[in-house]
Amino acid sequence: MSKRIGLYPRVRVVGGGSGAVSKAGAVLLVQTVRKVGLDTAISAALAPWRKPRTVHDPGKVLLDVALATALGGDCLADVAMLRAEPDMFGPVASDPTVSRLIDALAAAGPKALTAIRTARAEVRSRVWKLAGADSPAAGGSVIVDIDGVLVLAHSEKQDATATWKKTFGHHPLVAFVDHGPAGSGEPVAALLRPGNAGSNTAAEHIETAQLALAQLPKHLRRGRQTLIRTDSAGGTHTFLDWLSRPGRWLSYSVGMPITDTVHQAVLKIPKKAWAPAYDASGTERPGAWVAEITDMPDLNTWPKGMRLVVRKERPHPGAQLRFTDLDGLRLTCFATNTKGGQLAGLELRHRRRARCEDRIRGARDTGLRNLPLQDTAQNQIWLEIAQLALDLLAWMPILALTGRTRRWEPKKLRLRLFSAAAQLVTTGRRHWLRFTARWPWTDIITHAIDRLHTLPNPI
Repeated sequence: MSKRIGLYPRVRVVGGGSGAVSKAGAVLLVQTVRKVGLDTAISAALAPWRKPRTVHDPGKVLLDVALATALGGDCLADVAMLRAEPDMFGPVASDPTVSRLIDALAAAGPKALTAIRTARAEVRSRVWKLAGADSPAAGGSVIVDIDGVLVLAHSEKQDATATWKKTFGHHPLVAFVDHGPAGSGEPVAALLRPGNAGSNTAAEHIETAQLALAQLPKHLRRGRQTLIRTDSAGGTHTFLDWLSRPGRWLSYSVGMPITDTVHQAVLKIPKKAWAPAYDASGTERPGAWVAEITDMPDLNTWPKGMRLVVRKERPHPGAQLRFTDLDGLRLTCFATNTKGGQLAGLELRHRRRARCEDRIRGARDTGLRNLPLQDTAQNQIWLEIAQLALDLLAWMPILALTGRTRRWEPKKLRLRLFSAAAQLVTTGRRHWLRFTARWPWTDIITHAIDRLHTLPNPI
């Protein structure tokens, strides 16, 4: 009787193998790039930066870095994981070539940023048309969430400063389109700012909103069908005036600080005016109430049609109360210009802005945990690369996945789908990837590829 040593089987390891492809599940992203025409759009946008007799297309180089970032890379050198699989990703530029392109785009400044953003907006409209009923604008409206995010720096970089949380780094403003409870979200703006940038700077909120609107299809860039949501950092006169400007008429749901005026108005609300609030599922939540105070404080200097809604609730055990809270109940407030509707429904819609935190968590896992370059202009290009990666991680599920798999965040997509290996077989002058039947998510990968194949090719 032989004695077994250890809990795992012993495997001999040698190098020099062939015929296998690591991270073969990334073919989902490659096929998405082809079907939505992102490769041709980016190539055309970056054509001015292609030098005569150059070997690598600048658009392909930028997309390779974005694909590497989507697969979990966090620096330019991580494009090496694509270079190792030329049968699936094609020829990939060397690290010096990639660095030279980033330097050239950074030196071009706004011209390069505009080129990349214009290509993304063009492709986004195409993706939403292909998605049909799964598009975030399928109901004729769209929600854009704006929030700030702290990105730590572990070395001296341009514009890296002390932050309001006593850390060190940058404080960009980001915007995401909300896909609702059935999906995730996709980035539409990222404005790089120093770490000491204010949370409620109206001019930068306006600039971020402008960048976000430019990414939407033209019919959604103005009008009530587009809702802008922010936390209380967006609750300023200037930003709300901009959102309400005639000719723009955007809808908004913006958090407001609990000032002394608001607090005094809450004290005057009669008990019968409080209505039960809703929980995440849309049913009444015990211990939480909402009321409207539009007619109580003086709102003459604020935009016409603005409504103020307050919420009070019992804080969770251990929560620290604030001076602005009322009789042991936590108070929050938001402003909206939406007419009609149940107060509890409007408040629930505003509270769902918290899904933006999930999008930020995914962005941290996709190039936003650390800005890898030295100069601000270079890191702004990196932000565009990270957004391209997040676009692909949002567009692929919209077009190829179904059910709960559409809600998978980047980390889960990488673990279950992209990390799957496959055998590369060449027959009839065609390359085939054969995924093992033992991998639990092989059926999801193959069905997703089939769905992508049924989509029309870009014109």
